[in-house]
Amino acid sequence: MIMSEQKVKNNDKDTKEDNSNTKSNDNSHGNRDRRTDRRTDRRTDRRTDRRRERKPEPEVVWTPRTRLGTLVQSGSVQSLDTIFQNGWKIKEYEIVNKLLPDIKSFVVHIGVVQKQTDAGESTRFKSVVAVGDETGWFGIGTGKKPQMKNAIDSATQNALLNIIPVKLGCGSWECRCGTNHSIPHRTIGRGGSVKIELIPGPKGLGLVAGETIRNLLALAGVKDVWSKSFGSTSTMPSVANAVYDSIRQLHGMSLQ
Repeated sequence: MIMSEQKVKNNDKDTKEDNSNTKSNDNSHGNRDRRTDRRTDRRTDRRTDRRRERKPEPEVVWTPRTRLGTLVQSGSVQSLDTIFQNGWKIKEYEIVNKLLPDIKSFVVHIGVVQKQTDAGESTRFKSVVAVGDETGWFGIGTGKKPQMKNAIDSATQNALLNIIPVKLGCGSWECRCGTNHSIPHRTIGRGGSVKIELIPGPKGLGLVAGETIRNLLALAGVKDVWSKSFGSTSTMPSVANAVYDSIRQLHGMSLQ
C-alpha cells in the first residue's frame, strides 16, 4: 500500500511538472507572438508615417525674366500667332504653357548615355519629347539629366521653346475640300540618316505611317496624310527630327 501511495504521489508530481512546463511554453509562445505583433505594428506605423510625410510639390509662381514674358503675363500678348508674326523669340517655356494650357506631350525615346571620367563612368538619361495641341502647334526637344524624370522634364521644356506653327490645308488632288485636315503640299524632312516624305491625302484617309510618326503627326494636328520613310528608322531621335523638319519645310515654297 505504501509503495502504491508513493507511486500515485510521484505521478501527481510529474503531471504537475508537465502542466507547468506546458504553461511556461504557452507563455513563451504568447510573449513571442506579442513581440512579433508589436514589431509589425511599429513597422506599419513607420511606413504610414513615411507616406504621410510625402507632400505634393508646391506650385512655383512664374516670374518673367524677359520683356516678352512680361507682356504675356500682363495680357498684352494673348496668342502665339502674334509672337510668330512679329518674329519674337521665345526664351521662356512658361510663355507657351500660359498661351496653350491644353498642350500635350509625348515621350518619343529614352536612352542611357555614359561618359568616362577620372572618377569613373558617369551615367545620364537622354530623352526626346514631342509637344503639340493637336490643332496646329508642334515642337521637339531633348534633355540629359542623371534622373529619368528630370531628363523628361528638361526635354519637355526644350520642346516648348522649339514650338512652331503647323501649316495645314488640303493639297490632295483627290479631295479639294478646302478644309485643314491635311498638308497643303508635299514635303521632305531629314534628320540624321532618316528621310521622311509627307504627301497630302484625301479626307477620311487617316495617317498612313508607322506608330511613332503617326503619334507625332497627330500631335501636330494632321489627320490625313501619306508618308514614306527612308534610312535607319529604328533610331527614334532621328525620326522625330525628320518629322519636325518636314513640318518646318511646309512654311517654304515647294518648287518640286
